Amino acid sequence: MTELKRNGSAAEFGMSKANYDISVGNIEESEVSADLQAIASATSAHAVGADLFQEVLQSELATDEKSYGPIRRKIDRWLLPVLCVTYMLQFLDKLSLNYASAYSLKEDLNLVGNDYGNIAAIFNAGYLVGTIPGNWLIQRVPVAKFTGCALIVWACLLVAHIGAKSYGGMMALRFLLGIMEAAISPSNMMMCSMFYNRQEQPFRMCTFLSMNGVATMVGALLSYGLGHATSSTLKPWKLIFLVIGLMNFVWAFIFLYLAPDHPGNARFLSHEEKLRVVERVSRNQMGIKDTEFKFPQAKEALLDLNSWILALCGLACGVINGGTSNFISSLIKGFGFSGLNATLLQLPTGGIEFVVVFCTGMAAIFTKKNVRAILLFLTCIPTLAGLIGIHVIPLNHKWALVGCCWLLYIVGGPVIMCWILINVTVAGSSKVSTVKMLWFILYTAGNIVGSKIFYPNEAPKYVSGMKGLIASYGGMMFLTIIYYLLMLFRNKSRDKKYGPLTAEDEKKGIINGFRDYTDFENKYFRYSY
Repeated sequence: MTELKRNGSAAEFGMSKANYDISVGNIEESEVSADLQAIASATSAHAVGADLFQEVLQSELATDEKSYGPIRRKIDRWLLPVLCVTYMLQFLDKLSLNYASAYSLKEDLNLVGNDYGNIAAIFNAGYLVGTIPGNWLIQRVPVAKFTGCALIVWACLLVAHIGAKSYGGMMALRFLLGIMEAAISPSNMMMCSMFYNRQEQPFRMCTFLSMNGVATMVGALLSYGLGHATSSTLKPWKLIFLVIGLMNFVWAFIFLYLAPDHPGNARFLSHEEKLRVVERVSRNQMGIKDTEFKFPQAKEALLDLNSWILALCGLACGVINGGTSNFISSLIKGFGFSGLNATLLQLPTGGIEFVVVFCTGMAAIFTKKNVRAILLFLTCIPTLAGLIGIHVIPLNHKWALVGCCWLLYIVGGPVIMCWILINVTVAGSSKVSTVKMLWFILYTAGNIVGSKIFYPNEAPKYVSGMKGLIASYGGMMFLTIIYYLLMLFRNKSRDKKYGPLTAEDEKKGIINGFRDYTDFENKYFRYSY
């Protein structure tokens, strides 16, 4: 690889030199006029799709928006439903404990005190343990095959819940389940980033994450129906785990057949269409995927203020999710509703989440380019209002309190906007993987905290829990403002130092992406925030 000049400055990235001495790649002027194929030969030896990319350069392929439309719609018809169903079943799986708690799970397992909170938290402890190896593996191995195998194992673990007879048995199963689920969200993010460019990703990612709302509605109806199965040899809470586990098991094999590892082995695309997908996605200046883990990139990620702002937002999202996903049934029951009705009353929660998250993706398409951080801020407002309402509204206004509960699952909006920002503001495969690890580690830690701050003696309003969730939203909104200003400053600094990007600069930035340069190393990279 051509040796790089290191001519960046710490100030350009909003940091003191004492904290980080940054360097930015700079291609020699003599290289600018070199043949593009010769430059492309310097792509990383571990770059996925490098052969297709070199073929694109040799053919000088260029695809305009109109001609690419049919290809994008084909990807949407094939890949997007796969991601949507996978994510819906994953979230349904996470909610299974919440739905089971509406029935006799606590009594049958002799759960007392904070035992249920511990069972909710241990899943996230497993998730925490699985985050680093999971993210490392999805970079190193074929992502779809790995994900499909993980789906099979977790489905078996979910079915095994019906054999749990004690607190200890349930703790073990939930811990193992958390380990297996740790790589599912990052793998969905990776598959999305390999097939869509930065402008196309927000809508697609919001679409598959809006399936959380669908999962909430499906789960509520499913558990409500199973709650009436009083003549069964299995109690309703066991039937919930059995049915959801079998659904996941069947889907795992369908996923293995349908899901591609990358554009190069997508059976639904012709060779020419694969070339056009690679050409379009390469404009992200991030390549497709590099299977070699580079520790210097990991170090850069840990020293990047961008990484920590997003990770702290993940911590806040985790606290909120850990509280709401495990205790919303307990909240609604505490307001004076039966277990069956508490389950059924979660239907509107899913509908509201689906609409809000989906509309957030639409807004990212039809508004100006750098609106993602603004949308992150705006999606925090409805749930913050709902939390404040639960905290201050008297218990005799139970329907008003239920209405506030319906707003709680909009946490999916901030979560998906964080993921989108990771995908479009971080470059370098190992750097991206490290930022994802960091985000999910703090998100999982937040889930553990969120499930532990709901104290049984504070039911039904859970004052400490509500205060913790309100503080988390307030902190995330503050961090979002800082993030927006940081990205704005970085782009302006680069334009001032190197000048506005030209078409030739864009082409060189694309090649740098296939060289697996980070956003700091590639001076042609601009942040889409």
